[in-house]
Amino acid sequence: MGGNPTRANPEAEAHYPHLQVAETHRSRTGSGRPRRQAVQRRASAPWGVGGATCCPAPELFCARRRRSEIRVISAAGSAAGGAANCLAVSPSSLGKEMTNQYSILFKQEQAHDDAIWSVAWGTNKKENSETVVTGSLDDLVKVWKWCDERLDLQWSLEGHQLGVVSVDISHTLPIAASSSLDAHIRLWDLENGKQIKSIDAGPVDAWTLAFSPDSQYLATGTHVGKVNIFGVESGKKEYSLDTRGKFILSIAYSPDGKYLASGAIDGIINIFDIATGKLLHTLEGHAMPIRSLTFSPDSQLLVTASDDGYIKIYDVQHANLAGTLSGHASWVLNVAFCPDDTHFVSSSSDKSVKVWDVGTRTCVHTFFDHQDQAQHEA
Repeated sequence: MGGNPTRANPEAEAHYPHLQVAETHRSRTGSGRPRRQAVQRRASAPWGVGGATCCPAPELFCARRRRSEIRVISAAGSAAGGAANCLAVSPSSLGKEMTNQYSILFKQEQAHDDAIWSVAWGTNKKENSETVVTGSLDDLVKVWKWCDERLDLQWSLEGHQLGVVSVDISHTLPIAASSSLDAHIRLWDLENGKQIKSIDAGPVDAWTLAFSPDSQYLATGTHVGKVNIFGVESGKKEYSLDTRGKFILSIAYSPDGKYLASGAIDGIINIFDIATGKLLHTLEGHAMPIRSLTFSPDSQLLVTASDDGYIKIYDVQHANLAGTLSGHASWVLNVAFCPDDTHFVSSSSDKSVKVWDVGTRTCVHTFFDHQDQAQHEA
């Protein structure tokens, strides 16, 4: 991408010095050594990228951060080992009850040549299978087919010039979206592995992205405190939601399509009314960056994860704090809700993954033996 690189928010760089490195090399084209150095420097920073999608229960999809390993965890057996970077729950397991026992059902080593920083899991109704999409610092988006307890690579999608930091799968269409440090959003056809379109998100980054529930829009969080809304069909920016705040690290749509929530580097959470574009609530319960947030399937609760080590549960309609959960010893990097409305999963830089019961506000299972921080869920 030509031109002068856009510099990130200075306060954001103070928290994440790797941002400056990535910006420095953004104007260089091609696949030379400087670009790889920028991505490698960024990979060493211990933080979360993007928001988690709604999490069907109870099988968890995992991807190891540094060893680029994919794991599928079944709701039976003993705890899984290794470092979980990404987590998601199989849509086919909807309706089954969560248990307190988990085991590795499948493991895919060397899924990418570099760290996997984002994952999404959806259903392929035509083939009666499931689709997993991963984004990595190797600049690639990969599409996997999960069927008969196997994970097979379908497509390896090239196009991004820097590491892929966020991916999502449409709820209604066979398409996926990815965003990258190259400040571009790309839409992919999951049926043929072809790129549908490339959207230039500049001069601001598309740091995290999420499809609207009806898949008509794609929301992205930026480092200038705005949520940009792009039309999926047009590929153009339709409008922006201004938080009047700082670097947005996480966004999430409510499943009913009424709300969009954003989490910022200063610990502020904003909830917007989608129909009017108005800011409904500003929540200030956290003291540090909001790494992730997720709505409950009934859209009544919002769960947030922060560097302050706490998970908070909010009543969306009244903006009331419904609960504060502790248990992680360090940054909480991600949260993902389960569709039964009774459980959600959290991951942390303390190298653990926890399963929580919403009703009792208690942790029902913990994976203790990760060798690296557990980072992103979908």
